[in-house]
Amino acid sequence: MTARIATALAAASIVLLLILVYALEAYVRPVLPAGRSAVPLEWLEAVLLATALLTAISWRVARGRGPARRRPPEIVTAPVATEAPMAERSDDIGSLMGAFSRMLTTIEEQATEINQFCQRLDSAYQEVESTNARLKEFSFKDEVTGLYNRRFFSIRLEEEVSRYRRFNHPVSVLLLDLDGFKAINDELGHAAGDETLRDMGDILMRYSRGINVICRYGGDEFAVLLVETSKAGARLYADRIRQVLGTHPFAHGRPLTASFGIASLPEDVNPAAEDVIRAADEALYAAKRAGKNRVSVYEDVAPAAGAGPQARLP
Repeated sequence: MTARIATALAAASIVLLLILVYALEAYVRPVLPAGRSAVPLEWLEAVLLATALLTAISWRVARGRGPARRRPPEIVTAPVATEAPMAERSDDIGSLMGAFSRMLTTIEEQATEINQFCQRLDSAYQEVESTNARLKEFSFKDEVTGLYNRRFFSIRLEEEVSRYRRFNHPVSVLLLDLDGFKAINDELGHAAGDETLRDMGDILMRYSRGINVICRYGGDEFAVLLVETSKAGARLYADRIRQVLGTHPFAHGRPLTASFGIASLPEDVNPAAEDVIRAADEALYAAKRAGKNRVSVYEDVAPAAGAGPQARLP
């Protein structure tokens, strides 16, 4: 490119020289006195000097060392529209960057979708966990009283007996049966009977510690697992409940009493859940047989309990 520029400048110099010589010969010579040259020496020197100067300038430009420095390519080239979108560039780098930008956009969109899916999955998992917890609670609850049922009581009794074996902590079981409850159902209806059962559950809960387990064991029978409670403490609790029942204003207006049977570890039986329940049941039967509305402990009836439980009095 620079060689072409030098050649063009040199040609321009020659053309300029020829034009000057022609002008001198055509217009100046006729007016000069005879015998003088049409082209004075000073003019020729000036033309030659101009020609030399133009040639030198051309050569310096071609060599890149002239006073007029060659501009960097980015200045002399046409301006690039940098503000144009990358996807519209025609060069390879622009195409690659455009493709990379589109890939990042796709990844971000997919990441957003994955995050939303994970949130929905987590929400569904929490709903399932909540539903399972409710189902588990319902499977351990009595429908009428809202107390725990016999199944849950058996599980907790096994746990407490196992804890007794490891740490030798006392545990007692209290079984109680409402006296004359069948007459309430028969004469006042099952709605009155259910209300009586709920009142009984409320009384047991009101006078019990939070660590104890209270359940409706079946029919009009209730069971209380007295954790960290000796036989003496269990008897005090039973006597307190019996006294409250004697003054409680039931909705049906009839007086209501209950019979209680107590068995404790380690005093009464071997450390096995079924043995504890059996002993408490035998003590309850002894209280019924002795006239109802009383508390009986297994050690007081053990000699007479060898034949096992008999038909329960109403």
